[in-house]
Amino acid sequence: MNKLAVPAFCICMLAAPAWAQSEDVAVTAQAAVDALETAAEPVPEQIHVVAQRPGPGMWKVSKGEHVLWVFGMYGPVPQDMQWRSQQVENVIRNSQEYLSPPTASANPGFFKSITLLPSMIGMRKNPDGATLRDVMPAEDYARWTALKAKYLPENDDVERERPIFAAEVLSNAARKQAGLVDSYTVRKPLLDLVKKAKLKETASTFQLPMDNARTVLKNFKKSTLGDAACLTRTMATLEQDLEAASRRANAWAKGDVDEMRKLDFATREEACFGALMNSAAFDAEPEFKNMKARADAMWIASAEKALAANASTFAVLKIESIFDPKGVIAALAAKGYTVEQPD
Repeated sequence: MNKLAVPAFCICMLAAPAWAQSEDVAVTAQAAVDALETAAEPVPEQIHVVAQRPGPGMWKVSKGEHVLWVFGMYGPVPQDMQWRSQQVENVIRNSQEYLSPPTASANPGFFKSITLLPSMIGMRKNPDGATLRDVMPAEDYARWTALKAKYLPENDDVERERPIFAAEVLSNAARKQAGLVDSYTVRKPLLDLVKKAKLKETASTFQLPMDNARTVLKNFKKSTLGDAACLTRTMATLEQDLEAASRRANAWAKGDVDEMRKLDFATREEACFGALMNSAAFDAEPEFKNMKARADAMWIASAEKALAANASTFAVLKIESIFDPKGVIAALAAKGYTVEQPD
């Protein structure tokens, strides 16, 4: 996405790993949390997985003799993890096409991007100069103060950021202390293999309409979003989420599908992404609220076309998207395609 045109609604996706890294959902957050019980817990022990791991097997979507192999991506992963899968390498070498994950993008053009710059200033900040103390209940702010001292002791600027962005900064800092990094260490070798095999690459990218971009940006800057629940939920489960991230990473690295299915991927992102997409900030451009559904529909169409044309197609999806009962793999199964999970 053009960095000059990245409005805050797209940056917010960083706080929602399942859509745009999240990764995607619009459900109300759990409201009640215990105020300070976990705030003083010790920093989680760093996670180190040095042994080479194969990662999960691939999901097989087929119709007749034509197969779509789907690799389930997961992040964050331990920073020292080395990944390699002979099975994935063989599938890529013998495939004709690569389908990248569904996504949304904004491309207003260079000159329009320049004109949007003044509107973008201050997007991460709370409206009217408010601080987190002003927009959060006292009990939640007390928890924030304790966690900030632990994970962000030198970052005072975060006090003026919107709760949804403060949640992102806090989560990233906690993961870094725990020795977790994003999935780049897995994505890069996969993409290198795809390029080496010279596969046809098909993207399912929904281009966001930009005619009303200035209005959308202005609405966003003055909207309160109702995203305090995002930071509340992030803080309430931060330590547990780090432990869960370790379990997920190890289950993913071992290819333990049954264990991965037991883990809750959605709770926090529902509070964050849901607050964003249900806000009035995008009333001027309803298509922004539909971007996930539109991108998913494009991916399903590309998958069906690839299945009809190719003997073998390779695709990458987030593991939580594969498990989603309303996701793209479930949609293909509903259309009559055979879906088999890895052993």
